[in-house]
Amino acid sequence: MKNSIPIIFVALLSLNLSCAQQTENEVNTSDNPPFTAELIIDELQTPWGFTFLPDGSMLITEKAGQLIHFKDGKKNIVNNSPAVYNRGQGGLLDVVLHPDYTTNGWIYISYASEDGDDKGGNTAIIRAKLNNNSLTDIQLLYKATPNTTGGNHFGSRIAFDDKGYLFFSIGERGERDVNPQDITRDGGKIYRINADGSIPSDNPFVNTDGAKTAIYSYGHRNPQGLVKNPMTGEIWDNEHGPQGGDEINIIEKGKNYGWPVITYGINYSGTPITDKTEMEGMEQPIHYWVPSIAPSGMAFVTSDKYPDWKGNLLIGSLKFQYLERLELKGNKVVYREKLMPEIGRVRDVRQAPDGYIYVAVEGKGIYKLIPKK
Repeated sequence: MKNSIPIIFVALLSLNLSCAQQTENEVNTSDNPPFTAELIIDELQTPWGFTFLPDGSMLITEKAGQLIHFKDGKKNIVNNSPAVYNRGQGGLLDVVLHPDYTTNGWIYISYASEDGDDKGGNTAIIRAKLNNNSLTDIQLLYKATPNTTGGNHFGSRIAFDDKGYLFFSIGERGERDVNPQDITRDGGKIYRINADGSIPSDNPFVNTDGAKTAIYSYGHRNPQGLVKNPMTGEIWDNEHGPQGGDEINIIEKGKNYGWPVITYGINYSGTPITDKTEMEGMEQPIHYWVPSIAPSGMAFVTSDKYPDWKGNLLIGSLKFQYLERLELKGNKVVYREKLMPEIGRVRDVRQAPDGYIYVAVEGKGIYKLIPKK
């Protein structure tokens, strides 16, 4: 009997890999990608998120706490950015503009915040305006509780849908058996709020006693990608699994995405988390990775500048240090391609208003993908 447990572990891992081979495509590498990657902003350590202002300039978050306004070839540090809990995966995280930014000027930022009575930090969402290279009119929209001194699984991406609702992700903060399945607790959730921070009246748990009413879906691990599908208007996420089992999910109201009750991954030690990959009442990912690529950042391609990529999904890999291109047929991944191999830890990818794709790489900076003629 002493040898039976390791055999079970190996069998479970083999099962997961077998399932992945049946449902996943091998990643391909192009010998002649249709672009050249030009480093346009250098000397960035951890460019966690970035967005484009109407004048073509960029706002960039450095995880350590600096908000950078890149304009006319120069990096300017924005004053009055929020104080961050810079530990592990926590710090200054995502940044997006309100869809009607040209009218209202609102900028939305997620970060790990120390605000609150407990030591440590947890994910917060603010909105602010940019005036004379300083953040003004700062409003706290959401602050997760409790603070903890752990440095993992803060999330946190932000996305607006077509109706103007603000979605954001918060990871389960390493408390997998406590937070993700409990709607009375923050962590392991996708949230939906109005642009001013108020709670939509039709959120799924507004009438549930004790529930965090901003929750839109639960059972998540650590979503570091969140984006609106421009073809359907749906919100898609990608999230880190454990060892194996990174996922892409389509976020639906009130749904349970299973973590940690179901997963295609195992513990980092090689031991099983669960013997279940599916269960009634829990959503299946539309795609999962075994082994894990550690996905971060994602963008749909709609630009005419990359005609062969229209409708494709781009996702950064932190672990294997490349940009992954996924071809979709409906909601099914039918082809995977590795771009920018060994470029470094790809933290974010965005399509700019001018149609060009930009890629943020840790320790290097932000690249522009220039199509070959």
